Amino acid sequence: MDPVPALEEPLKKVLGPATAKVMAEHLGLHTVGDLLHHYPRRYEERGQLTHLADLPMDEHVTVVAQVADARLHTFASSRAPRGKGQRLEVTITDGSGRLQLVFFGAGVHKPHKELLPGTRAMFAGKVSVFNRRLQLAHPAYELLRGDSEETVETWAGSLIPIYPATAKLESWKIGKALQTVLPGVQEAVDPLPESLRAGRGLVALPEALLKIHRPHTKADIEDARARLKWDEAFVLQVALARRRHADAQLPAVARRPKPDGLLAAFDDRLPFTLTEGQRKVSAEIFTGLATEHPMHRLLQGEVGSGKTMVALRAMLAVVDAGGQAAMLAPTEVLAQQHHRSVTEMMGELAEGGMLGGAEDATKVVLLTGSMGAAARRHALLDLATGEAGIVIGTHALIEDKVQFHDLGLVVVDEQHRFGVEQRDALRGKGKQPPHLLVMTATPIPRTVAMTVFGDLETSVLDQLPAGRSPIASHVVPAADKPHFLARAWERVREEVAKGHQAYVVCPRIGDEADDPKKPGGKKSAEDEAGKRPPLAVLDIAEQLARGPLRGLRVEVLHGRMQPDDKDAVMRRFAAGEADVLVATTVIEVGVNVPNATAMVIMDADRFGVSQLHQLRGRVGRGSAPGLCLLVTEMPEASAARQRLNAVASTLDGFELSRIDLEQRREGDVLGQAQSGTRSSLRMLAVIDDEEIIAEAREEATRVVADDPELTRLPALRTALDALLDEEREQYLEKG
Repeated sequence: MDPVPALEEPLKKVLGPATAKVMAEHLGLHTVGDLLHHYPRRYEERGQLTHLADLPMDEHVTVVAQVADARLHTFASSRAPRGKGQRLEVTITDGSGRLQLVFFGAGVHKPHKELLPGTRAMFAGKVSVFNRRLQLAHPAYELLRGDSEETVETWAGSLIPIYPATAKLESWKIGKALQTVLPGVQEAVDPLPESLRAGRGLVALPEALLKIHRPHTKADIEDARARLKWDEAFVLQVALARRRHADAQLPAVARRPKPDGLLAAFDDRLPFTLTEGQRKVSAEIFTGLATEHPMHRLLQGEVGSGKTMVALRAMLAVVDAGGQAAMLAPTEVLAQQHHRSVTEMMGELAEGGMLGGAEDATKVVLLTGSMGAAARRHALLDLATGEAGIVIGTHALIEDKVQFHDLGLVVVDEQHRFGVEQRDALRGKGKQPPHLLVMTATPIPRTVAMTVFGDLETSVLDQLPAGRSPIASHVVPAADKPHFLARAWERVREEVAKGHQAYVVCPRIGDEADDPKKPGGKKSAEDEAGKRPPLAVLDIAEQLARGPLRGLRVEVLHGRMQPDDKDAVMRRFAAGEADVLVATTVIEVGVNVPNATAMVIMDADRFGVSQLHQLRGRVGRGSAPGLCLLVTEMPEASAARQRLNAVASTLDGFELSRIDLEQRREGDVLGQAQSGTRSSLRMLAVIDDEEIIAEAREEATRVVADDPELTRLPALRTALDALLDEEREQYLEKG
């Protein structure tokens, strides 16, 4: 985080090339400063044993425990046919649980001598299951004798730091490497303004780094964490505050709708009244569009809350004011769906320049990568001349050939699906920076919105339109209770018998390209662990059509179908010409078939919480109640089942996003897909540290308003440069 040569020293000079290479490749650590900011995950006390009872499967763990017993077995094998093969089984305990360690062949001699009953040690390895029992095969270990000089010196405090480690580099080796670089902490330059640090009673940065790596008491750890969390929150919020400040200086064309123009004509022909929430959010957006610097607004709305309607009214307001609006959708299926629903909602208002078009009408064009050359030429011409006021498309909108007459508003749907460069390229097509409206149906807790989208103003649409039906959700434990699964298919038949339709969602397509059973198919960690591959659309569709859903019209939809075929399937399903659609997550966002009332999600444990919530939002969109069945083979006590129970228990997307965040690693929060770099959050927990983030945002806004270039705070400027390595700087720049 600092310019100090001591902290910028490459690790290969300090630790040697072999260790430095592993740290760079597996942990992303390159300099002394990087290593000092690689904080312990937790601490073990000498007299206290780790909980073995809740070890995660397939993860690399470090545990402190005591040897309960050790047994050497001999056996015959192809390599040792005369019964000379050796296997050492060591059982370790922490009082709450037991874990078996196994060593084979020549690897048994050293542990056989050292791991005697009563010995305490740190063990590191990957947790696997053998004969239904957890085990570590050939774990690395470090004895905790407490008397040898090296051990005493390395673990001087009674608290042993346990670091995020890898199979190639155990926690205690990281600890020893830190012992080598810790003297350098005195050179760390403090990024927090002195007044802020003193006012909040935070320790200095060198002291915080010493206390986090070599604490003597639990109070040391608390002091260090409090300080390091503030660093992360404050530096990030300063970056976002500078972005907001810079945006406020940019020019933009104010876009105000005409009192009796296109928007008014559209509102007059609406067959329903807008919800209170839609009116409120629209008013916020119209205020933003009427200013002379670019609006940057995030519109979050629950699944089915009517975000598309709000976005369409914003686009019409801009067209009214003489500009053009572009809506960027993540998939062709969704772009086509949006185009269809927008032209249907607008009716003759979407028929500008055509016979029968209304007086104020404009043209609404679709632009996707798979369009024919002639249709594409037409669409490009309509955009360049300004004939088309609204364009809806995929990333095909971003290509160089696409020119706008006067781009006034960019609407990005499901923004987490787009890379930063794509959004920036589209925004760069305006004569002046266009206004930006970002929509997401994945509700985001307030703190995450402040952290991830801190440069956007936020509007929340949390009210469902009248007439929407509740969705009942249930977990179907297929392994424990197979008759529940049979009942699920009966429920689908019952819905179809009432004239409704159903979705069946699977995690995989099941063609050659993604089949993990085929040679060269990429195996996931779960498949490696001997589990079956995820269920596939093509297999399940065939089984259902021949078995439990025989006689119903079953169709398939997945991402590798030709665009025209996908569109044809969606049209048939929307028109009620198919009863059951077996699909991948291509139906996750935006697909709107009010007659679809049931959804069965196979291998539901393979999906994330937010994804399940999104998928479920595809049913219950009409007046008939919706039903969502989450099928899983995971055991009752597993974390995956608890996650599914949480989804089944609430329809509140904000509550679910909170659960999702608590269960995922914190690093995912900043959307590495967007920034392309490691998350900067190592200490800050976005959910738990809401107060720190809110206070840091206020402080940062004040500091930047007072000194936008941070000329009076060179140490903060340096910390900012280190946080925002080039890619990340661009990510926030383009946000």
